[in-house]
Amino acid sequence: MSKGAAAARAQIVRIVVGAGKASPSPPIGPALGARGVKSMDFCKEFNARTAHIEPGVPTPTLITVQPDRTFTFVTKTPPVAYFLKKASGVDKGTSKPGHDWVGTITFKHIYEIAKIKQTDGHLRHLPLESIARTIVGSARSIGIKVVH
Repeated sequence: MSKGAAAARAQIVRIVVGAGKASPSPPIGPALGARGVKSMDFCKEFNARTAHIEPGVPTPTLITVQPDRTFTFVTKTPPVAYFLKKASGVDKGTSKPGHDWVGTITFKHIYEIAKIKQTDGHLRHLPLESIARTIVGSARSIGIKVVH
């Protein structure tokens, strides 16, 4: 593919930014600046759109940069690991998953997290039970024990 053809189509930038904490510093500035987008415009719009979320919550964001240097972005729900650590009161996962447990969580918490994650576009078609199973697997890999 030639350089002209590559520049003529939209580019997608994936970054995780704290809600309401976007600033033109790395990782946002370099990622958007390399594509000719003013990072301050994105930061203002992102902070306004995530004002209702608790500040600092990691928010995965997909930014689509058009060839004319305009952009649109979609915010998703925070990562499962963030919810698990918050629900169990743990700051950091274990260094030996399956051997050491750093916290516990109940199935009620798992289903609450699954309901939140079900609103993401790529998980809408999956049943709640399947999403909950993947969350249990994530909890085990972090070192959080799931109790009944």
